[in-house]
Amino acid sequence: MTIEIKAPTLPESVPDGTIATWHRKIGDTVKRDELLVDIETDKVVIEVVAPANGTLTAVFKNTGDTIVSNEAIAEVTEGEAAPAPAEEISSEKVESASVHSGQPTEEPMVSPAAKKLLQEHDLGADEVSGSGKGGRITKEDVVSAIASKAEDHTPVQETAQSNPALAPAGGRIEERVPMSRLRARVAERLLQASQSTAMLTTFNEVNMRPVMDLRSKYKELFEKTHDGTRLGYMSFFVRACIEALKKFPAVNASIDGNDVVYHGYQDIGVAVSSPRGLVVPVLRNADHMGMAAIEQQIRDFGEKAKEGKLAIEEMTGGTFTISNGGVFGSLLSTPILNPPQTAILGMHKIQDRPMAVDSEVVILPMMYLALSYDHRMIDGKEAVQFLVAVKEILEDPARVLLEI
Repeated sequence: MTIEIKAPTLPESVPDGTIATWHRKIGDTVKRDELLVDIETDKVVIEVVAPANGTLTAVFKNTGDTIVSNEAIAEVTEGEAAPAPAEEISSEKVESASVHSGQPTEEPMVSPAAKKLLQEHDLGADEVSGSGKGGRITKEDVVSAIASKAEDHTPVQETAQSNPALAPAGGRIEERVPMSRLRARVAERLLQASQSTAMLTTFNEVNMRPVMDLRSKYKELFEKTHDGTRLGYMSFFVRACIEALKKFPAVNASIDGNDVVYHGYQDIGVAVSSPRGLVVPVLRNADHMGMAAIEQQIRDFGEKAKEGKLAIEEMTGGTFTISNGGVFGSLLSTPILNPPQTAILGMHKIQDRPMAVDSEVVILPMMYLALSYDHRMIDGKEAVQFLVAVKEILEDPARVLLEI
């Protein structure tokens, strides 16, 4: 029995996807729920698995092809492994599927970009040392290997010089690769935000000593009480923003055409880093979440982002966003809006600085805060007051309990 493999149903916000990597080639034996192909969208990478035990007998969409919801991409024939009939599979598809198929389990894993370079320069995976997780070979590993051979004046150098993707000049190598869908979408949205909004940024600074003291005092008890969930800084900022958003609903609103949509809930987007770039999963109904639930959800998001397991639904929506450039060492920055949201808060590095307190100079752990906002929706007065409210709550966390 032949089973048609279709692309998954994509949400309305994701019109199409791209075949990223085939992990099996035509003629390979596959097992039920075994990963066959990765489909990249502008939000996440979706994994498509084998529907049953059998043989991959046809591939209709090759790496780089665009697909839409429920489009047929391959066929699996149930039963023992058997070579696919030659008349049903064109040599072009066999060659393409073979080129883009995954490596056998005993060989090191190779990233899609690295695999392409290996093929272009007739290199084997065993000729390159992988620096990625579990020995995974990255694009940079292949580039380094090619550069090393070029310096030794091997034939690889001549191949690279004739290839427009890699052009060594004086021993220096350049590579031209297509922009990923995620990066292209991020670029598009950033350009849209800068061109279609009246974005301004207001700054303030917050004394992090009260939060640090509270965290230091209760972190062990917190972790023991909440089954190993660690108390971080982000939950304090999420709770502070929730209370401030309740006071200034315009900051939690969005613009839809000529209408302003005021949201009666707080869905907080939290920017996290992933191998594919920055992604923003959303804490749904964050106003109903306690500190432990917030920390646990953020930790889950971070683990899923690293593994590429975030679902599209987890990154859709959001009424307000928090971005923490401080984890990378940023001291001050101007975060860019995430349309249709009208504001985003930027956290930064905590740094000891001399501050005047009661006419005395005191060294305090200070953090700069930045609030970027759409001036079409939010007045400067509201933006400043919102940021001051966040600052006051962080400098006196008891305000959250007292709701003042």
